[in-house]
Amino acid sequence: MDNGRAVEGQVGLKQKDAEIRVHGRILPETQTQNAEEKKSVIHSLLSGALAGAVAKTAVAPLDRTKIIFQVSSNKFSAKEAYRLIYRTYLSEGFFSLWRGNSATMVRVVPYAAIQFCAHEEYKQLLGSYYGFQGKALTPLPRFIAGSLAGITASMLTYPLDLVRARMAVTPKEMYSNIIHVFMRISHEEGLKTLYRGFSPTILGVIPYAGLSFFTYETLKKLHADHSNGREPYPLERLAFGACAGLIGQSASYPLDVVRRRMQTAGALGYSSQSILPTMRDIIREAGLVRGLYKGLSMNWVKGPVAVGISFTTFDLMQILLRKWERSRNVQS
Repeated sequence: MDNGRAVEGQVGLKQKDAEIRVHGRILPETQTQNAEEKKSVIHSLLSGALAGAVAKTAVAPLDRTKIIFQVSSNKFSAKEAYRLIYRTYLSEGFFSLWRGNSATMVRVVPYAAIQFCAHEEYKQLLGSYYGFQGKALTPLPRFIAGSLAGITASMLTYPLDLVRARMAVTPKEMYSNIIHVFMRISHEEGLKTLYRGFSPTILGVIPYAGLSFFTYETLKKLHADHSNGREPYPLERLAFGACAGLIGQSASYPLDVVRRRMQTAGALGYSSQSILPTMRDIIREAGLVRGLYKGLSMNWVKGPVAVGISFTTFDLMQILLRKWERSRNVQS
């Protein structure tokens, strides 16, 4: 009996030792884990928001030019793209090249925050499901985590993407600000218009986000395997992100063209149709390659730069926030 009491006492002491002291108070281990998870989510949201804002602002003039070509019948070339940018600069001023960027920021900041945060959470969930806790996921779960992150972010922020597209292709007189776009669309075209083009968006985001995150995570893993676990330098991260953007955007580009045409139909006088009729009209007007891949060469410049900046900014912010958190814990 005494031995039994002694064993029970030792177990009780071990359970007490398992409790962690935080700021002078004793907290159960589960509460501490919840606090750490909450901090991790907040860090991911902040890092993702900054990553999206920096990346999109850097390429905003190219992005606006690409959208204008996507929704028009004009043939695309690098020379014509340069002429459009130059004419816009002369007629409307330098900052007009960033027209619609405020709407982009309203969309991109929550979109990127949700996407990056969701990706981290999906990685953990899939890691637990497949038994890879603390290890890199295998290729299929890696692709699934990226696709689910893109779908989650798109579903929650889609109307802001439509507003941004409308502002990019219309003159200032038509839509004065973001709220004005929402009000006019709701009044003149109906609320459901705010989700026009949603189907091709989801169909496109599956390969785009899936391949982007898959490629970036795979390149980081290969780097770690061949450098004894050394963290990639910022330029290496940029290169990994550029490859990810190139592959992801090339795979999903035709659906991006269809989405833009559907989003801007009400503003540019096109008939409102579903995916296949819209795709058929684009092919009839400009041909398969010139229609569905119009502006892709510009995307090969813009996309890798934007995605590279985005992934790099997110990773570096995560590293900085972890260091800051550790220094706070040491000081306390």
